[in-house]
Amino acid sequence: MTENKLVCFTHGKESGPWGTKIRYLAEIARGCDWAVMSPDYGHTHDPHARVQQLLQLNPRAERLILVGSSMGAYVAAMACEKLKPDALFLMAPAFYFDGWNEEPAGCPGDSVVVHGWNDDIVPVDVAIRFSQPRNAALHILDSGHTLTDQLEILGKLFQMMLIRNG
Repeated sequence: MTENKLVCFTHGKESGPWGTKIRYLAEIARGCDWAVMSPDYGHTHDPHARVQQLLQLNPRAERLILVGSSMGAYVAAMACEKLKPDALFLMAPAFYFDGWNEEPAGCPGDSVVVHGWNDDIVPVDVAIRFSQPRNAALHILDSGHTLTDQLEILGKLFQMMLIRNG
């Protein structure tokens, strides 16, 4: 059965499928009548294995939004070419690391990137490098890598995406 509207979350390397940001954003999605799923990738720290897991899950919907945080943003973006989401919401995206520095292809026109100026894990330059050639909306906040101190802003940006794609 294909969902009408589905948000698929991809968590970061050290977090889990229902961490603080995902729980917060999932509640907003449900409130806007979107179904949500958040697979557990905790069995591996290999981003390529996580991409393959997402592709095997093959989330399908009339309207699909992929959401990723840190390594999960890499996973979501790398799955775009095959899953063809309508929108992509990335938080502190971990791109361009040794061993997983491929350039994502097929990212949708509605791509939003949120990053913290004070991110000590992924430099803000990474978000700019990913966003600029794609004309992705880029929001740089006074925050660190987790962005958990910016939930309200994340929620508003995400809700605007849900409305645009609903």
